Amino acid sequence: MDESERHRLILDVLTERPFATVKDLLDVLKVSPATIRRDIAKLHETGSVRKVFGGIAAFEHDASPERLAARPFEENRMLAVDAKRAIAREAEALVRDGDAIIIHGGTTCYLFALRLARRNVKIYTNSMPLAARLWEDGSCHLSLAGGELYREPGIIYAQGSGPPDFYASKLFFGAQGIGPNGIMESHPLIARETERLLSRADEVVLLADSRKFSIRTRYSVLALSRISTLITDDGLTQEHARMLEDAGIRTIIARIGRDMPD
Repeated sequence: MDESERHRLILDVLTERPFATVKDLLDVLKVSPATIRRDIAKLHETGSVRKVFGGIAAFEHDASPERLAARPFEENRMLAVDAKRAIAREAEALVRDGDAIIIHGGTTCYLFALRLARRNVKIYTNSMPLAARLWEDGSCHLSLAGGELYREPGIIYAQGSGPPDFYASKLFFGAQGIGPNGIMESHPLIARETERLLSRADEVVLLADSRKFSIRTRYSVLALSRISTLITDDGLTQEHARMLEDAGIRTIIARIGRDMPD
């Protein structure tokens, strides 16, 4: 396979998803990692793709809501930051000293967990970015999922493994999309890992900013009826508030801009 053919196939991959890891491209092209990295560098130089940590990303002039939802972790951290911080503040109020909780991967959960870094709580997480941050700047008790690290979406996952030996009062997780049929994710590993963790907590708490109600993604995670509490921002519409009420979900509204410096 010559270089031009490889470049065409790489660009074809990005028509189906907003980003691809080096491993994704290896699976498609069946060439060496060094060849993939040279191809990425050339496509980046020509402006055909954006080189990001661990792989490549498409430019977003034609991005759909689903493509925008499936950004790499580091890019997602920069979206709706005020809303995510407000949600994290409300979520912290649900945690008591001495609690054992599970915190799934995702950027809203990441900001929430940082507020617990020095509290007397036990945290189980599958998020590598979160684990690294809490190791550097935290005193809480931290347990990590076992398995292989997937750099995108930044979680540790063991294929075929059962639920962890950690039992929690609450599971906190995020979502890429929310609709009448339930919670959706853009990455299959996150969907599978969420399902694996659900049985290990008394309560299921969803942290999601109001943008997520307008996004539909590929992978269904769970029905609305399985959620105990949802925390979102004050951009929630009346229509979506009624949908949550009809599903029996306790909804907490985080006011953007209130006490944001903390």
